Amino acid sequence: MEAKGRVFKFGDNVDTDVIIPARYLNSSDPAELAKHCMEDIDAEFVNKAAKGDIIVAEKNFGCGSSREHAPIAIKAAGVSCVIAETFARIFYRNAINIGLPIIECAEASREIKEGDIVEIDFNSGVITDVTTGKNFQGQAFPPFMQKIIAEGGLINYINHK
Repeated sequence: MEAKGRVFKFGDNVDTDVIIPARYLNSSDPAELAKHCMEDIDAEFVNKAAKGDIIVAEKNFGCGSSREHAPIAIKAAGVSCVIAETFARIFYRNAINIGLPIIECAEASREIKEGDIVEIDFNSGVITDVTTGKNFQGQAFPPFMQKIIAEGGLINYINHK
């Protein structure tokens, strides 16, 4: 599995309230949530993001409330992967459960810049900043997690089995 896209860069402690503001939680429709993804931190994010783009953040991405709406909004907005130094535990699990690839890599989260083109090989965990030519070693997904993501989430994975 691989992902390749343009980077949107965010800092530390991006919480679920800025990923998908609470005022939109009356919907669980992925397409509706996608319209408001990241709007309280970057009002133009959904207008600028294209299918396959990548979010790169620093420490504690997805902190705050444990809502699944946050990774659903990111995935539905077309983001192919989130790279961060660290993720909030519940966000990490929710992302895998809904089939949103996320990868931890401190060096990549610090060095990759807004607008860079990045490629990720989920089998090896190698992150390549195509713009600068630098490679970073991220945490590779174990095979069972790759299967969950490839199936589009835990429920699809279980139903397929």
